[in-house]
Amino acid sequence: MKIEICLESIESVLAAEAGGADRVEFCADLFEGGTTPSLGAFKVARKHSSIAMNVMIRPRGGDFCYSALEFEAMKEDVKLFREAGADGIVFGILTPDGEIDVQRSKEIITLAQPCSVTFHRAFDMTRDASRSLETLISLGVDRLLTSGLEATVIEGLQTLKMLVRQAGDRIIVMPGCGITERNFAYLQEQVGAKEYHVFVPGTYESKMTYRPEHIYMGGMLRQAEFSISHTDASRVSAIVGAKR
Repeated sequence: MKIEICLESIESVLAAEAGGADRVEFCADLFEGGTTPSLGAFKVARKHSSIAMNVMIRPRGGDFCYSALEFEAMKEDVKLFREAGADGIVFGILTPDGEIDVQRSKEIITLAQPCSVTFHRAFDMTRDASRSLETLISLGVDRLLTSGLEATVIEGLQTLKMLVRQAGDRIIVMPGCGITERNFAYLQEQVGAKEYHVFVPGTYESKMTYRPEHIYMGGMLRQAEFSISHTDASRVSAIVGAKR
């Protein structure tokens, strides 16, 4: 069994490695559900860590139906991260009617080779879980990240069990979203997946002593300006220690 940690900083990559994770999904802006990280951040993380690193390829938050220019940017990012040493790429593209965009997905998969390919939780926005799974298998996708077409893995538990059974050894079904130290053992027992995707954040205080509290760098819905999110290595260790 493998544990993948979802994260968005170089320090978090090192924390995930220290906690015993098998792999990380390197993103930016997890507040938006994860977008493409900077190439510079990836290169520095790669330099200082030996953990397997999959990279999110997502040009923006919001839906997964991209314009021609956004798709062009995604393809450029795939090439850049592949050349920079990524172990895998993570993407998801849908058609306006809630189906997997087969043609564009083929292009991304071809460009990513020989990196592994994960189709992310765009899958959870599709119309039919079983049909969408078969589409991904036919495309040659290595791994599917899903919460079972629900907001969290607990709510999608029955669908996750069905997907794991249907997939067999043809594709890895990796449950993710809502996994914690408290429910991980139960999920393992119920779902029986080979890999799990986990977000285990902590926070630390900014070093800033001068703090103009009336100024914000984000939108109206925001995190505290002087509280910085990072992966908690002790929480990673707790998850890893619960593997069966």
